[in-house]
Amino acid sequence: MASKRRGLPEINAGSMADIAFLLLIFFLVTTTMDQDTGISRKLPPMPEEEQEKPPEIKAKNIYVVLINSKNELLVEGEWTQISELKDGAKKFINNNGVDPSSSDSPQKAIISLQNDRGTKYMTYIQVQNELAAAYNELRNEAALSKFGERYADLNKKEKKEIRKLYPQKISEAEPKNIGGNE
Repeated sequence: MASKRRGLPEINAGSMADIAFLLLIFFLVTTTMDQDTGISRKLPPMPEEEQEKPPEIKAKNIYVVLINSKNELLVEGEWTQISELKDGAKKFINNNGVDPSSSDSPQKAIISLQNDRGTKYMTYIQVQNELAAAYNELRNEAALSKFGERYADLNKKEKKEIRKLYPQKISEAEPKNIGGNE
């Protein structure tokens, strides 16, 4: 008797492409994409056709913060550590005309930040965090004294009132070659 060699059965792969396509569609539809968050800053309004001349800002109401390419901080012409920036900014913002060489009031205080093109991103973010922390602490203190609650726990109307007392005015100039390059 002759033995017939039986071949291995083949798998029908005709619908494999359809299944792969359906799986791809399923994963595309069900996957959520994380949204990156950035630093929240209020942008200036669009310029109108006939612009009025901006009001004069006294130099004493501007707190100048420079970051060079070596990630060193120059605040008001003096070398400063990042850890000291928050306290210096708070003192400047909350001066209320006590020191004649510092800001007249929190509403007039402006922080001018400029960094070098070679500044590390991490240093830039640390400086931003310290400046934002200064405003957050001042707002918290004002909210506690005025409403007896932390700023984060206030309602919208109360938060708006505190933001009027301490408006966050951080002016960022375009990066330049400030110095410190070798």
